[in-house]
Amino acid sequence: MRTPNLTRYAWLSLAAAIATIALKTVAFLVTGSVGLLSDAIESIVNLVGAVMALSMLTVASRPADEDHSYGHSKAEYFSSGVEGTLILIAAISIGVAAARRLLAPQPLEQVGVGVAVSVMASAVNLAVAMVLARAGRRYDSITLEANAQHLLTDVWTSAGVIVGVVAVAATDWLPLDPIVALLVAANILWTGTRIVRRSILGLMDTALPVEELAAVRAALDSHLSDGIEYHALRTRQSGARRFVSFHVLVPGTWTVHRGHELLEDVEAQIRAAVPNVTVFTHLESLDDPTSWDDQYLDRSEPHTPSREAGGRRP
Repeated sequence: MRTPNLTRYAWLSLAAAIATIALKTVAFLVTGSVGLLSDAIESIVNLVGAVMALSMLTVASRPADEDHSYGHSKAEYFSSGVEGTLILIAAISIGVAAARRLLAPQPLEQVGVGVAVSVMASAVNLAVAMVLARAGRRYDSITLEANAQHLLTDVWTSAGVIVGVVAVAATDWLPLDPIVALLVAANILWTGTRIVRRSILGLMDTALPVEELAAVRAALDSHLSDGIEYHALRTRQSGARRFVSFHVLVPGTWTVHRGHELLEDVEAQIRAAVPNVTVFTHLESLDDPTSWDDQYLDRSEPHTPSREAGGRRP
């Protein structure tokens, strides 16, 4: 299946970031709230993340070539990893600014105007986040999902900041503003950590989720009654693309044609059960002892086949 070009969603995120930066900067300038300043700083991170997303989605949409025979989909992990790191940096910056303001509180001004502008910016972020989240789920794009999560975090952050600003105006207790900003920083830190962790797992060729791996095994297990076995089942995910490889062992009396028909059937079942999957199969003979020597990545190391490792005992 042709990889869809998702850059239009990155352009939407870019436009939203520019709009919210302008709105939140105005809100900060008219109120002097460090909480609203934290909101504006995070929107700058949104802008940088959107630029990175645009770049990496452009790369990921390229078809496979001689130098990248498995495609370019893994480029998405670089985008989400960079955005997650930027979120962490923003959280630290917000925390430092809030700590300084906590030691030296300052009165807020024109709270009503600042809150109104911040609400407008949050509405923009919420609308764009919903679009990106839906597209991320539809196209299985970690870049769009990370962008959406960041924008949603921004929405909740803004809600918390607005509550803090209104509370300060109502109580005249100035430390409330930096305290809310510190809570905002903690929330952003948690989101950034999750995004970075998921990106690292993707770059490390982590196996498919449990439910998808179960679907692969179910397709293979449905043929065990035909007298075949399988082993060396390995899976990984690269962006939206999944990769599955395994060895199928058939009776030595089978013809190559019969074995090939079996593999075609199994591969079709897996492609029907798991989206965006590329399947690699290898046909072996049940009657050849050497068929059991290559269940692991390194054949030179002695191992005992196990069902947990995708192996079958002879």
